[in-house]
Amino acid sequence: MTEPDSLHRRGLMFILSSPSGAGKTTISRMLLEAENEIRLSVSVTTRPMRPGEIDGVHYHFVDDAEFDRMIEEDDFYEWAHVFGHRYGTPKGRIRAGLKDGQDVLFDIDWQGTQQLYQKDQQDVVRVFILPPSIEELHRRLMARATDSDEVIDGRMERARAEISHWDGYDYVVVNDNVQVCFEKVRQILHAERMKRARQTGLIGFVRGLMS
Repeated sequence: MTEPDSLHRRGLMFILSSPSGAGKTTISRMLLEAENEIRLSVSVTTRPMRPGEIDGVHYHFVDDAEFDRMIEEDDFYEWAHVFGHRYGTPKGRIRAGLKDGQDVLFDIDWQGTQQLYQKDQQDVVRVFILPPSIEELHRRLMARATDSDEVIDGRMERARAEISHWDGYDYVVVNDNVQVCFEKVRQILHAERMKRARQTGLIGFVRGLMS
């Protein structure tokens, strides 16, 4: 007999956004280590492969003709020019994974979030991570000791702009403790997986109960 927790479900597109320094990269890494059924979105790019990179793991590497074909066939959720090369989020590969119950993690900004949501609302879950204060965000950026004051000022300006879009997300979590923040994000993921609309195996299971 099928157990309810082993029923087939549709995967979801789990978006984590935050201003630089608020912790989305750390939380993303923790989530990927802790959860077997979620993987990081792999972009398609026309950029040449660098030493140590693996096709399909770091990026899907394609030539310009293939990228053009994918644009023509509307196979990108979004794509952009970056430093002379093109990068895109492949629709076909992701949708096939979602159908098989594979969750996909996106570490993107609010503009990318909007584009994904407009293309595929039913599968998208949007989570925004906030710093506990603007002073703490500044302190974290300073603690990296890799950027000049001018660069940090620019990051702070962009951070305020990012924070202004907090109300375009389904969930907002304050990261004043990275472990607590991670647990909250993980709870959101688990709850969203259990939504009735995503439990595609429920109909047959319930019919079996009623027959």
